[in-house]
This record gives sequence, C-alpha cells and structure tokens, in this order.
Amino acid sequence: MLFIRSLFFNVLFYSWTLLCGVIFTPVLFLPRIYTLKAAHFWIGRVIWLCEHVLHLQYKLAGNESLLKTPSLFAVKHQSFWETFIFYYLLPDPVVALKKELLWIPFFGWYLKKLNMIPLSRSTKRGGQDLMRLLKNAEEAVACGRSLLIFPEGTRSKPGQKEVYKAGVGRLYLRLNIPVVPIAHNAGLFWPRRTFFKHPGQITVDIMDPIKPGLSRQEFMRILEDKIEEKTNELIQKGRLHEIYA
Repeated sequence: MLFIRSLFFNVLFYSWTLLCGVIFTPVLFLPRIYTLKAAHFWIGRVIWLCEHVLHLQYKLAGNESLLKTPSLFAVKHQSFWETFIFYYLLPDPVVALKKELLWIPFFGWYLKKLNMIPLSRSTKRGGQDLMRLLKNAEEAVACGRSLLIFPEGTRSKPGQKEVYKAGVGRLYLRLNIPVVPIAHNAGLFWPRRTFFKHPGQITVDIMDPIKPGLSRQEFMRILEDKIEEKTNELIQKGRLHEIYA
C-alpha cells in the first residue's frame, strides 16, 4: 500500500508541477505578485495531494502568530517538504537557496521572478555569496518581507545534523531583528532522496524568537541548541507513536 500511494503521489506531483510550470508561464512577464499567487496555487494543491493521497498532514505548534510578523526564520532542513510549505505559510518570504535550483527549467524561472537569494556551494565564491546574502536580506527587511534560511545549508537525516553555517550568524548581527527558530520532523515522512512518502502528521514547532543583542557565538549556540533539541523531541514522539510505520 505504501508503494502504491507513493507511486500515485509522485506521478500526480510531478505531472501537476509540470502542468503549472507550463500554463503559468505568462505570469513571468507580469508583476511579481502574480507569480506569487501562482506559487501559492501550486503549493495549495500539493498539500491537498499530501492529505488525500499520502494521508500526510501537518500541524503547527508553538507561537503560530510569529509567522505573520516579518522576521528571520531559521528552519531545520530535512526534506523537500519544508522548502515549499514555508513559502505557503509565510507572507512572501525571501528564501536563501542553492544556486543550482535556478538552472531547473520552469522551476528556476519562477524562483528568479520571486527574487530569491541564490547561494553557490563553491568555497571560492563564499565571500561574494555572503555579501549578496546580506545585501538582499537588508533590502527584503526594508520592504517588510521575511527572510527564510536553512542554517545547515543542506538536508540532514532525522536524528542527524549538519554544521550550522556562519551566514545565519552574520544575518543576525547585520539585520538586528528577531530570529525565529523552527523545528519539525518532516524527514520521518518525506525522507530525502527516497521514493517513498509515509502517512502521518508532520509537526512544525515555531519557537520563541531570539532577540538581537547577543554575540555571534552566543547566538549560534542558542539557535543550534533550540532547533536540534526540539527537532529530536519531535522525531522521538513521531517514532514512539509509530507514525513512521
């Protein structure tokens, strides 16, 4: 049954994504707000597919009202799921993402139109990318937009973590705005680089913001401790309730 649901979902997901990529092409030549509406329409139907095909739902925990306040959101990265759900939950956020995503036909065109911040994996361009990140982040905050960043820079398996990159610390010092840590257990249900998607309920926990004024080292320690501790708690709860089966 898991195989059938996963197969059916993958076929519908990629078909729907390709269809939207083609039929919404004209919005790329219109003001950006229309591309934003198209993205929300695509994501809304993907959420519907998750609920009705995979039997995969999600719930928000913690302080949900923080999602409506322009802030810097630092999110645990475990799967593809959180890369689109937070663009649906947050009002027009700027997302720091891998530059390679812009090379994907159709998908990359929409990302460019939505004014995302592309970052290279090359260490040679690290300094240039950091300056672009800081500059674009300041412009986003000045326009009242939130900034979404995955501090690890890449996906980690449930129960594991990658090194938290220095960029989020530089943003914290430069922007002088609250940073909202967000943990979840999406990796249990939508694992990275796998065909199977599992039924259950993803929990997203929006934690209290870290206020400006700390040193970068202290901020990074608190951010990592908050996200990792809460993520491990959510993963353990998911496994204890046999949601992953």
